[in-house]
Amino acid sequence: MINRIGIFSINQLIRYGVVGLGINLLLYLAYLLISYFGLEPKKSMSLVYFVGVVIGFYGHRKWTFANKGFVGQPLLRFLFAHVIGYSINFFILSVFVDYYGYPNQLIQGMAIFVVAGILFVLFKYWVFSK
Repeated sequence: MINRIGIFSINQLIRYGVVGLGINLLLYLAYLLISYFGLEPKKSMSLVYFVGVVIGFYGHRKWTFANKGFVGQPLLRFLFAHVIGYSINFFILSVFVDYYGYPNQLIQGMAIFVVAGILFVLFKYWVFSK
């Protein structure tokens, strides 16, 4: 049975997608609700991003990458990976919403997928590497 595409497991990618879609769908809805009530887009993103990091560590560590080792180093790397992800997300909103004037709902929706792809690579090969 073929379980690999190139250098990563299809099963891991599917699990990453399930965890990520579940978390991000709920957080995107929260983002829309918070933005609707007037909180500036980057502040809304910051709030829901933090919640996603907390939930995501457990889901990705336990289920996506089946990491059973000591929590310390993966947690620090996970947090640093999310500093990178958050920075990219913030940059995308700053450029496309603040500078070019695109709707924040559309840009944030697309930014989720950009950041998720980058984070998958960081999680797989650095945060939860065996």
